[in-house]
Amino acid sequence: MHEGFLNQAIALACENIAVGGGPFGAIVVRDGEIIAGSGNRVTADLDPTAHAEIVAIRLACQKRGDFQLSDCSLYSSCEPCPMCLGAIYWARLQAVYYACDRVDAAKAGFDDSFIYTEIDKPTQQRRIPMQQLALETAKRPFELWQIKNDKIRY
Repeated sequence: MHEGFLNQAIALACENIAVGGGPFGAIVVRDGEIIAGSGNRVTADLDPTAHAEIVAIRLACQKRGDFQLSDCSLYSSCEPCPMCLGAIYWARLQAVYYACDRVDAAKAGFDDSFIYTEIDKPTQQRRIPMQQLALETAKRPFELWQIKNDKIRY
């Protein structure tokens, strides 16, 4: 069963190449049924966050009317990058199955190793300068959140 869903994610990746997109595809499955799937939409949507996994998660959440997919699995043509991995954890997917790994992706020109390295560095040592600014109002959103009685936790 897993191989069949993974082959469908790979097919989405191949179809995506044919229409000018990147070589990535992902599907979200619940109870043996595909509820959403997509190829990489980065260039088509001019959106650097529109990786196949992210788009599939967004579509699945919209279809389900929920921001959590704890009873779903994700099948991806390639090991999820750090951004997609974050989305997978935030969506609380129950499992992820992938075909190629990050080494295969790097050989094809999609090398995310620098991001893994950057994440481990102190903010002051990262390639893109990052500086925390001390503002009196900085904590106000968190204070308002903490006292809000009808908040939806995520």
